[in-house]
Amino acid sequence: MSIDTTTGLLTTAKYLSSPHCNTRDNTPIDMIVIHGISLPPREFGTGAIEALFCGKLDHAAHPYFRTIEGLQVSAHLLISRQGLITQFVPFHQRAWHAGQSTFQGKSNCNDFSIGIELEGTDDIAYEPVQYQRLAEVVTALLQAYPAITRERIVGHSDIAPGRKTDPGPLFDWAYLDCVLATCSA
Repeated sequence: MSIDTTTGLLTTAKYLSSPHCNTRDNTPIDMIVIHGISLPPREFGTGAIEALFCGKLDHAAHPYFRTIEGLQVSAHLLISRQGLITQFVPFHQRAWHAGQSTFQGKSNCNDFSIGIELEGTDDIAYEPVQYQRLAEVVTALLQAYPAITRERIVGHSDIAPGRKTDPGPLFDWAYLDCVLATCSA
């Protein structure tokens, strides 16, 4: 697994282009934000996340979708419960994943971060294959963007406390570190 720095794409990911992004200024990429998402909430494999990120969600298809109508959001990557990786925004572009956010005194985390969504919820454990794929992606990102350090791999809840809770209390940071150590060896 590697990153084509010319295109900003992960070589092994399926690519679906999202309109919910824009160009970055010259701010270096130095952080990864891990998120959790399911659409509708607590339902997996519906295709609704992909539709939302691509601006194609049918808001009449489920009552919950009406509550997020007009939302323009994306992430660089989505890792499904089965470990499949979909990329929506090239890494050199600014995905709209963090919203109002601050980290170490810097606001607007979208400006300098890469957003990775895991299909899941705060109250259901993530799958081992998701941690494996996440570790592989992080390893590739660390090689392509050396300003990212382990201390700058954070959850959405770390940059938007009180507003966001994902990836949730069941996200196993120690397990991710262990899998990362295996991937990096």
